[in-house]
Amino acid sequence: MGKVEVSNIRVYAHHGCLKEETIIGSDYRVDVAVKASLQKAAKSDQLVHTVDYVLINHIVKEEMKVPSKLLEHVAERIIKRIFKESKMVRTAKVAVTKINPPIGGDVAEVTVTLKSKR
Repeated sequence: MGKVEVSNIRVYAHHGCLKEETIIGSDYRVDVAVKASLQKAAKSDQLVHTVDYVLINHIVKEEMKVPSKLLEHVAERIIKRIFKESKMVRTAKVAVTKINPPIGGDVAEVTVTLKSKR
């Protein structure tokens, strides 16, 4: 078993419970870690035998374009897409971070992390 991590995917998106958040949008960071058997890829040196991190980045960017009220909902959608589009993945962990959230205080960021097994 091995791990592929795609860290600090930066996107501008329109998530939140407040109407203003979905209109104005804000900066987000997404971190993804997946586990899969990577031994074959280590021997073959072929992309087809591993988890394609370009695909993971693409999935994150597409799912972040779809507005949601909750970060939990976005993270769950990302995990479901990863499982659907990369059959090798056995576990997925997704952290969605809202940078400088509008919560009436001096808060740098809030993060929601979900982890799931196939």
